[in-house]
Amino acid sequence: MKVKKPLLYAVIAGVNAVSLTAALALTLAGGAIARSQTYNGAAQRWDRDGGSTQISCFFSDDAGFNTDGMYALRAKLNSELTAAASGPNGKVPEIADAYSTPIGSAYVTCDSTGKGEADLTAVGGDFFLFRDFRLLSGAYFSGDDIMQDGAVIERSLAFTLYGSSNVAGQLIYIDGVQFYISGVIDDPTDKYQKRTADESPRVYVSYKGAESLPQVMYSASGSGGFYGDGTGSQPKLTKITCYECMTCDPVENFGYGTIEKHFGDTYKGKLVLVNNTERFKPSVMAKAYRHRSDLAVRKETVVLPYWENASRIAEFKLAPIYFWRTVCFIIPLITAIWLVWAGARFAKKGGLSLISALIEKKKKTAYSRRQKKANINNE
Repeated sequence: MKVKKPLLYAVIAGVNAVSLTAALALTLAGGAIARSQTYNGAAQRWDRDGGSTQISCFFSDDAGFNTDGMYALRAKLNSELTAAASGPNGKVPEIADAYSTPIGSAYVTCDSTGKGEADLTAVGGDFFLFRDFRLLSGAYFSGDDIMQDGAVIERSLAFTLYGSSNVAGQLIYIDGVQFYISGVIDDPTDKYQKRTADESPRVYVSYKGAESLPQVMYSASGSGGFYGDGTGSQPKLTKITCYECMTCDPVENFGYGTIEKHFGDTYKGKLVLVNNTERFKPSVMAKAYRHRSDLAVRKETVVLPYWENASRIAEFKLAPIYFWRTVCFIIPLITAIWLVWAGARFAKKGGLSLISALIEKKKKTAYSRRQKKANINNE
């Protein structure tokens, strides 16, 4: 049975409408998931003009990466950036970076009756520049502070200790060591982050401040060695399990490629390198669909922080969304190609002359109607 052309065209139009609607819905859904993982947008917040990339390096606990390695990497990035690009008046674009490592859990008390347990993380560099924490009170500490005894705590711990989140400046005692509350941040609110974050609240202290904590002093003077020199001298916290940086990209893939080349195979199986700025792009996620299992199962022995695990859940969900979004665009693309081909074929067979003749005929008919109407009005 031969299908009539008007019916065929109606079916084609309907299929294209459904495909484009589905593609739009998947685009909106994917965009919402990607935007929820705000920590991956640090480069956009730092460089409003664009052109900068955020990169994260996650090391296994036994990788041995430390502050000396971080300084070497920082010097390499600055050297390569100086050679590759310069700003106005020969000024080299800046690099922002941060580093951190978890240092276990601790017992936290205050000057009143509040007490609780918390997970501790030592942070350095521009750590809070990379985080999109919601600051409820106080301020973030920095490496430029004269005293390095500030702590940023989560809202749930602030309420456990003092019954309020407006407690900046109050004292707390981490395993008996005195710190002051520099700032209070909100607990993780994103559903992926809530799924990956431990139930214990988090406390962030500086590397220098962490050196006074019992667990760091013990690790530095004991046989573990990763926290210090293992000689029993004054402990110095040097271990890094997460290094992050933001740099401009004078050439495509500059930052990521420089870091990848710098490390080479040194930390093979003990390093996870992430381009945060590019990770959620539809084209990247669509290609990742075939290897989606790699997003769920890691072969490296790296323990990732909760914010990175949350982003990996997002990647796992985005891969099929953007894959099927690409599939939805195939039918409209084929239809567009067919229309171009049909139009070219029509023109080759004299279709343009036919269209011109029809237009001229329409003009003459319209002119005749106007003339008749004018004659009737004159009578």
